[in-house]
Amino acid sequence: MKKFFSPNLETQGRLVRGVSGITFVAVGVALCGLNLLAAVILIISGGFMLFEAVRGWCVMRACGIKTKL
Repeated sequence: MKKFFSPNLETQGRLVRGVSGITFVAVGVALCGLNLLAAVILIISGGFMLFEAVRGWCVMRACGIKTKL
């Protein structure tokens, strides 16, 4: 299990996930008044992307799926 949670992202992948996470959270906050379900999904997804960026860990890579970044 320890290997599953070990960092597996480089700087470029972390940056992309961080920017994507901030974008998802911002759009989610902007949608709060229009569609609450979509806003919650975007905010949770963005939060998880930010977690991946800070941790340097990608769940898809940890599961063995190859990603470009």
